[in-house]
Amino acid sequence: MTAIGIDLGGTKIEAQVFDDTWSVIARQRCDTPGNYDDLVRATADQIGWATAEAGVDAPVGIGAAGLINPRTGHALTANLVATGHPFPADIATAVGRPIAYLNDCRAMALSEAVFGQGKGHRTVMALILGTGIGGGISVDQNLLQGPTQTGGEFGHTSAPAHLVARYDLPIVQCGCGRMGCIETYVAGPGLSRIAKHMTGRDLTPPEIAALRATTMAPVWEAWCALTADLLHTLTLTVDPDLIVLGGGLTHIDNLIPELTKAAETAQLSGFGTCPLVLAQGGETSGARGAAYAAWQDQKTTSGQLQMMAQRSAEDK
Repeated sequence: MTAIGIDLGGTKIEAQVFDDTWSVIARQRCDTPGNYDDLVRATADQIGWATAEAGVDAPVGIGAAGLINPRTGHALTANLVATGHPFPADIATAVGRPIAYLNDCRAMALSEAVFGQGKGHRTVMALILGTGIGGGISVDQNLLQGPTQTGGEFGHTSAPAHLVARYDLPIVQCGCGRMGCIETYVAGPGLSRIAKHMTGRDLTPPEIAALRATTMAPVWEAWCALTADLLHTLTLTVDPDLIVLGGGLTHIDNLIPELTKAAETAQLSGFGTCPLVLAQGGETSGARGAAYAAWQDQKTTSGQLQMMAQRSAEDK
């Protein structure tokens, strides 16, 4: 068995070919075009290259930022020139076969549930703390997906009013168009926004983290409280076996124990907190999750076809 995963981001398109042990046996990347037709073509070319490397028409999964509207099939994404276009359908047409297309945060959640930190656990939640906030939920190594396909857009839940008031933070418009999303405070740019508001200084998240024991202590306290409240909301909603953290902000030293401490303050008294762990998949995680989703789809389709053939034979 081989499978193909495509990690599609705002700057690069990387194709990865996986063998039957789910190890990468070939990879290739190219720059992400800034024109829609070129984007479709470049993605199809990467799939073509990966198929040649695999030697068979292996299942193809694409993990990409943004959402696909299930009513129209059109993309909504800030990082790719695909908004308003039937992006997955156009790629499938270009390569001449079906593909699995999922949000990159959901792809990471599935990868960690099956191969990474969540292996052996039933309910695994992933939370990406990066330029944006997102994630996904896997139960029994299958992603939870509903009719709107927006599940996992945790960054667009509302920020807690009591903390916004406590730290006298501004309420700003999110990139999604709503006001006061938690992403506007706890994503990387949100952390910098808090620092600017509280201290007047323009600092990057690594700079803030380096000063969190001194001049940036109030900023760090506010960020941890807001992030812990998000973790509390997710725990109350799902109560997963563990929450896997990924994204650029997880490179901050000692993040897990500091967020765990803050989460204990946010959680209902005496009930404990959901374990927090760092993602272990690295750059392979998203593409591997997408490839696995495609393999799942193919396996399901094959099983359904076999069942139909068996019923047809029995009817005769």
